[in-house]
Amino acid sequence: MKRITLFAVALAMLAVAFGTLASGQTDGDAAPIYGVKIPSGYRDWPLVSVARVGGPVNDIRAKLGNDVAIRAFRAGTNPFPDGTVIARLAWRQVTSDENNAVFRSAMLAQRLSPDVIQKVLSESSVAGPPTNVQFMIKDSKKYTSTGGWGFAQFTDGKPDGEAVHKTCFPCHAPAKDRDFVFTHYSR
Repeated sequence: MKRITLFAVALAMLAVAFGTLASGQTDGDAAPIYGVKIPSGYRDWPLVSVARVGGPVNDIRAKLGNDVAIRAFRAGTNPFPDGTVIARLAWRQVTSDENNAVFRSAMLAQRLSPDVIQKVLSESSVAGPPTNVQFMIKDSKKYTSTGGWGFAQFTDGKPDGEAVHKTCFPCHAPAKDRDFVFTHYSR
């Protein structure tokens, strides 16, 4: 009897572990509306593209994709297949005094005008503190009312509120002809 009980417990633990691995999502809190969790290992996904957004947002963004997303981007697949996951990591854009000191020295050595130097230094920036991470997960059966996509935004590892998540799909609606994805693959 003990063997059967131990076997049942081991089988249940294996099913839970496999379910977590299969979903690719961590055990953290799920975002409201779509139920999306932070996918495990997303920080190791390949880079799709980068972007910069000016004021008032003022951030630098990296777009990453899981294997399904990368294959679809490279092949130009539209619509994206189910299982596609796109991550968007954002950092506050900040001026780098260290970089600017190096650039200033190099530009002075080239005898560039003060106006040119000031313009270059005012546009030089780096990624500062992280702001949030967002995800788009393609599941055409689960998310039929939002073009087949589930959305999530997390700040400091916690899902943002329902009000934020209600803005996701309407924001992506203008990209309907590209399956609601703004990002282009950088070759």
